[in-house]
Amino acid sequence: MTTANGRRVVVITGASAGIGRAAARRFAGMGDAVALLARGADGLEGAARDVRQAGGEALAIEVDTADHEQVDAAAGKVESELGPIDVWVNVAFASVFAPFTKITPDEFRRATEVTYLGFVNGTRAALDRMIPRDHGVVVQVGSALAYRGIPLQSAYCGAKHAIQGFNESVRCELLHDKSKVRVTMVQLPAVNTPQFDWVLSRLPGHPQPVPPIYQPEIPADAVVYAADHPRRREYWVGGSTAATLLANAVAPGVLDRYLAWMGYRSQQTKHVTHRDPPNLWRPADTEPGTDQGAHGSFDDRAKSRSVQLWASQHHGLLTAVTATFATGLGALALAHRLKTTRMTGVEPSADLPHEGIRAVRAIEAGRAAWGLVLLTVPARVICALGGRRDRTVEIVARLLGARQLGQAAMSGLRPSRSLLVGGAVIDLVHAATALALGTVDDRWRRVALADAAIALGWSLNGLRDSTKTGRTTPSHSDADRVTAASSTSAWTNAWGRLPRNCR
Repeated sequence: MTTANGRRVVVITGASAGIGRAAARRFAGMGDAVALLARGADGLEGAARDVRQAGGEALAIEVDTADHEQVDAAAGKVESELGPIDVWVNVAFASVFAPFTKITPDEFRRATEVTYLGFVNGTRAALDRMIPRDHGVVVQVGSALAYRGIPLQSAYCGAKHAIQGFNESVRCELLHDKSKVRVTMVQLPAVNTPQFDWVLSRLPGHPQPVPPIYQPEIPADAVVYAADHPRRREYWVGGSTAATLLANAVAPGVLDRYLAWMGYRSQQTKHVTHRDPPNLWRPADTEPGTDQGAHGSFDDRAKSRSVQLWASQHHGLLTAVTATFATGLGALALAHRLKTTRMTGVEPSADLPHEGIRAVRAIEAGRAAWGLVLLTVPARVICALGGRRDRTVEIVARLLGARQLGQAAMSGLRPSRSLLVGGAVIDLVHAATALALGTVDDRWRRVALADAAIALGWSLNGLRDSTKTGRTTPSHSDADRVTAASSTSAWTNAWGRLPRNCR
């Protein structure tokens, strides 16, 4: 549901600074009404001013997200003044930079209550209002540290791990109930926010994000995109996030030792001397003149672009490009094979036995049928496999069908060992691309998995058929005939070029 004037109502916790502040500007730029929840009065005033300047309607509410009653009361105020909540974004957190043994029990509890229970309280307040309407989106702003713990941030890592498990559990419950309310999570890299200036720290150096560092506008764009496309279970932002999560999945023990060696040094710097009062127990941006904005102290080192984020948001386009590129390679291989045939007079299929050729052509006929179906009636395939119809999905399905048809024509018309091996490699790339697309976008997951399975099966068949024994080289007599024909042709051409009086 939207407000009477057609705008969404968006609630952002931790909106007075950092990623929450940047996300508020992005939502406001789309004409949304934005409710800003945070503790710091001056920061909230600055955030409300930003929202109005960007074209949105602002409602600032001082809230400690660790207190469920405050959060629930704030949600009620939002709905009474702005209208039903469409999007709820949980960002607020507090932390301590120190070895675990140097964090007091009260400090650890407070960081956990704000960071973990703050997300729980926000999600509860949102779902209590969204579920009866069967409409709404909750975006949890997570971190690569939701999967990978690092030294000196045990309270923060523990809370983010807890949020990850909590969000997955709630998502499963909503799916079970067939609810149209969505929850999704955005896993972030190191970001240049004011938290490193006002976090409680017991480090000898100034706390810093683990490089590479990104500007807060990048995760803000990811949050807005996730709110618009909430069917995906989570989004990764930044190449460092993707690399960290993949490395942790493959070799977590090695990463433990690497972080034990580099983790202390990479999270401290001597080049920043600015420090604000710690904000663990009370906000650092309450008094006039203390508003910090969205950026921290690392503007000179922070990146303003993320190729990985762009790729994540345009995976359909990348799949189409990959499929087109693979088809082009196949066409070039076919053209080369035909050229070789004309020059040598030897059919490419001469290195395969007759029964192998028949098997290849039977398989490629099946591939052509599947490609033709994808190309001509993608919507029916998507619906038959339980996917959700979408223009982008249909376009990608057609392109994949065209690639399958091209591969079938290339391998079926003139099969050869080298062509089958090359086609198998292309099929493997095709299968991997379809699998990756299916795992990150459930709009057409079953279609992607079916296409990947078919491509993988044909790849294995192609490799198997390419190993069948046959006449791998022309016989001596065949070779002699080819050589003789080539020599005769060469002499004939040379004789024809001679002047008539020289013959």
